[in-house]
Amino acid sequence: MGDAADRRATDFVTVNGIRLAYERSGSGEPVLMIMGSGCSGRVWTMHQTPALHAAGYATVVFDNRGIPPSDAPPGKYPLAELVADTRGLIEALDLAPCRIVGMSLGAMIAQELAIEHPELVRCAVLIATRARADAARLAQTEAEIALVESGVRLPAAYEAATTVFKMFSPATLDDDRAVAGWLEVFELAGTGIAAAGQTWAELTGDRRAALRQVTAPCRVVTFADDLMTPPHLGAEVAEAIPRCDLAEIPGCGHLGCLERPDAVNAAITEFLDNNRGGLS
Repeated sequence: MGDAADRRATDFVTVNGIRLAYERSGSGEPVLMIMGSGCSGRVWTMHQTPALHAAGYATVVFDNRGIPPSDAPPGKYPLAELVADTRGLIEALDLAPCRIVGMSLGAMIAQELAIEHPELVRCAVLIATRARADAARLAQTEAEIALVESGVRLPAAYEAATTVFKMFSPATLDDDRAVAGWLEVFELAGTGIAAAGQTWAELTGDRRAALRQVTAPCRVVTFADDLMTPPHLGAEVAEAIPRCDLAEIPGCGHLGCLERPDAVNAAITEFLDNNRGGLS
């Protein structure tokens, strides 16, 4: 899966007091890929890193704190800690100013970097993102926090079924063969208790005013059937950032990177190619 010939073994770097696992591969100008909550950075290697390598970019993927083999310290992981981790990685690997592609929580990390550390961000693709939680998304986050704090562990089959319903489009849910495959994937993978600390990173308040300070060019990519970060919340991010355009991809849910990878890859590479030159 992916371009194994270009792939290097996992390396480690210690930043912000923890050890992060990362993988650098391909050749060309580097792109840092930041994955969403509960997911390994290797999710990018299914479809996105091969496309970026073919387009002439190197890639750096890594596992956020809480995702093995990166460290998983006990307790809550506020967004600021994940941002500090990523900042440390960028500095340790000498990537700045950095091209960034972030997905979901990864996009929120990228947004905060662009707000607080503009010198680190050359440009950014923000996939399935938001600047605030509306009533429905806030209720979902609070319910997930309550579940983590209760100590209750739901059966793997239940978690897998719930994840599939939340993450994919009706087109995929109506495809029996596709659903069977994804149920198996999520039941085997799980998210584990280590990643539970990332749940608190979703409580960010309203960042629309802060996003107006972003100077780096950005692209927001939304997915038409996304229940977790619906298109109207992504559009708010695009509207707030001064140099930002918006691309909506139909026929996919929150995991559009897996459901419609060709469309997602095209949106990423087109934007990066248009911003391939120096800082402006």
